[in-house]
Amino acid sequence: MTAQLKVRPLRQDEIHIPIEMAKEEGWNPGLEDGPAFHAADPTGFLAGEIDGKLVNVISAVRYGDAFGFIGFYICKPEFRAHGYGHRIWSHAMTYMGSRLIGLDAVKEQTGSYAQHGFKPVYRNVRHAGLSLCDTPMDPRLAQLGQGLFPAVRDYDQTFFPAPRTGFLQLWTAPMLETRRGFAFVEDGSLKGYGVIRQCAEGYKIGPLFADTPAIADTLFRALAGQVKGQMVVLDTPEPNPGALLLAEKYELSPEFETFRMYRGPVPDLPMDQIYGITTFELG
Repeated sequence: MTAQLKVRPLRQDEIHIPIEMAKEEGWNPGLEDGPAFHAADPTGFLAGEIDGKLVNVISAVRYGDAFGFIGFYICKPEFRAHGYGHRIWSHAMTYMGSRLIGLDAVKEQTGSYAQHGFKPVYRNVRHAGLSLCDTPMDPRLAQLGQGLFPAVRDYDQTFFPAPRTGFLQLWTAPMLETRRGFAFVEDGSLKGYGVIRQCAEGYKIGPLFADTPAIADTLFRALAGQVKGQMVVLDTPEPNPGALLLAEKYELSPEFETFRMYRGPVPDLPMDQIYGITTFELG
């Protein structure tokens, strides 16, 4: 007989738990992702327990009233194939309500998600390789800081289906030792920005949004140049050929893929200006 699973929200001091579980699964999360993830939705990270023992986790992050994103759907190996995943999934979907929902799925799981109304829309390709870049001396580059945040927040809304101010404030925070961010500012207008953060292995660039391929190239070099000689990772959306060319130009090799899936109308986003998605876990 299957034991009763109790599902509850994770507390702020427990946000490290799904991140550690993701690390064990080889998902390579960032070293300081927890605070920004929690800020995105303080009640959107769920844990399943049996007799007080944590069994599985899932994130169901609500971005306002219209959009949500599913991630961190992980069950400890010894508790798999007992139906616990379906139970915590049901809680997450109930929490989401009638929102448009997105997620990133490995190919093997797309059929399972399709049974819940999700449709694959495009492929994301993870590229990785050693950074051989130097940060360019370009006066249009500015390090992200509090003064630039209002412009970054407004610019980001073009590339994401809903505002995510709380998340961005911490994701782009200049005081964190394990991440750096740059904006591209020309004629007083922000025309692109990106963040690089230290992960369990190497450094991930994300997001990387830019008005043009040339701006994306400059931002990539600025970010990758911060960790020259180290491994860098860029998660590129396949509908943007410029993103794939950028990865190829800097000798990053494809090593993993996911399928972006949505339940509901596909968001109308400028895919040709998205060169690196923010994170597979939160979109």
